[in-house]
Amino acid sequence: MTKANIDVVLDCANPQKLGQFWAAALGYRVLGSADQWLALVPTQGTKPPLVLQGVPEPKAGKNRAHIDIVTDDVEGEATRLEALGATRLGGVLEEHGNRWIPMADPEGNEFCVCLGIEW
Repeated sequence: MTKANIDVVLDCANPQKLGQFWAAALGYRVLGSADQWLALVPTQGTKPPLVLQGVPEPKAGKNRAHIDIVTDDVEGEATRLEALGATRLGGVLEEHGNRWIPMADPEGNEFCVCLGIEW
């Protein structure tokens, strides 16, 4: 069996600019860039890399997949991310013991700030 891992790839208009937001939001650093690609990796730990891919077409519709930023302080983290340029897309939602706030990054890509799932 071959070893496999996961990278998260996010389409965007401007990888360099959006990379500043996501690096600050996640505590990541820029690993490198080439053409329309920018790779972000965690400064510590083993979280998956985030690759920003520049594409010519604008975002259309809701993302089919999105990033969850997991935290013990949903409101505090949402407020911090707003200061970095994120936008709230709604109020606090609660279901099945979880609580989250839907948000969008500066280019409109949806993500959630949430308590996370206890497995």
